[in-house]
Amino acid sequence: MLVEEHRTTSSFVKRHIVAVFALPVLISYLYFLPATPYFQALLILIGMAAMWEFYSMYKVPVKLAVPGVVIGGILLYSFCLRPGSSLDAMFISLFCLLILRLFLVKTPSGSMSETGPLVVGLFYIAGFLSFQWFLRTEELGREFIFLLYASVWLADSMALYVGTYMGKHKLYPSYSPNKTVEGAFGSLFGGMLGAVIIKVVFGISEYSFPVFIIIGAVMGTAALVGDLVESMFKRDAGVKDSGTFIPGHGGIFDKIDGMLIAGPVLYLLVRYV
Repeated sequence: MLVEEHRTTSSFVKRHIVAVFALPVLISYLYFLPATPYFQALLILIGMAAMWEFYSMYKVPVKLAVPGVVIGGILLYSFCLRPGSSLDAMFISLFCLLILRLFLVKTPSGSMSETGPLVVGLFYIAGFLSFQWFLRTEELGREFIFLLYASVWLADSMALYVGTYMGKHKLYPSYSPNKTVEGAFGSLFGGMLGAVIIKVVFGISEYSFPVFIIIGAVMGTAALVGDLVESMFKRDAGVKDSGTFIPGHGGIFDKIDGMLIAGPVLYLLVRYV
């Protein structure tokens, strides 16, 4: 019991140390540097790293995983470069993956179990991340990128702390045993708090406070769904974390799971609602 408590405390300390040093750098990077090529490069690097972790989770052979990650990076770049050609890029990417599996592996056995994760990782990670680029360049600019990140980060943090100290009722134990109903309400509140903070800090006037509170609630819900989706994949793959890249936080995929769902949701909200 004491060992488990020590591990939990150590993980919490690492989370805060990483946050203290990493957040100011990331905020400065997003605020001061232009979208092209800096934000574009950041998305592509994060996407490729997360795809690598996803393929490693499912033990995709390296000779397929490496070209899969490269194709994912090219696909994400094509989304940024020519959004109108997204359908063509997706078709070419899928075609390339199938051709690679056909000629790099000499047996048809296991073709579905290998190409399945390749295709899902490609579109789930690279495809969903591309909506952040559309938010930054097509809609209202960096303010809404900060809205996305602040809402999801605070949703994740509030879900963690409320669930840890107040959680009593399991939310979805078959997919994520540690998540609680109380933590879900914490995620909802964190999303709303993040949205309100960004509205005040940036003085965004396009939407009223009630609208921002609703947007934040949607972001908190989307972040929770994104977390559950990743938990679904991790439990299926039999792993606890997608990686160990970030001390106390897990892998890159672990850190962007909520944003993968919340990004497209926010884009659809600000564009069509």
